[in-house]
Amino acid sequence: MSYDNNMTGIISKNERKTTDKHPDIKGQCEINGVQYWVDGWAKTRTSDGGKFYSLSFKPKDAAKAAPAKAPAKAPAPAAGGFDDADDIPW
Repeated sequence: MSYDNNMTGIISKNERKTTDKHPDIKGQCEINGVQYWVDGWAKTRTSDGGKFYSLSFKPKDAAKAAPAKAPAKAPAPAAGGFDDADDIPW
């Protein structure tokens, strides 16, 4: 009998936290057959001082995204000072 991990996960204290921006907790989970990394930050509600965790999920198999390419630049105007595609040259 195999164990179904779907819709389950784990979190634990982030022992490698060195700055306030690093998550307080880290873990992993599986949702609909997709495995995710889980990060969480301890927060305090301003309304009543209650404590909660803000969570972030990232697919484990997400390829490292290449930096977005800048949009292609329009071609430089022709030597006459106007774009060749213009019907009127002035």
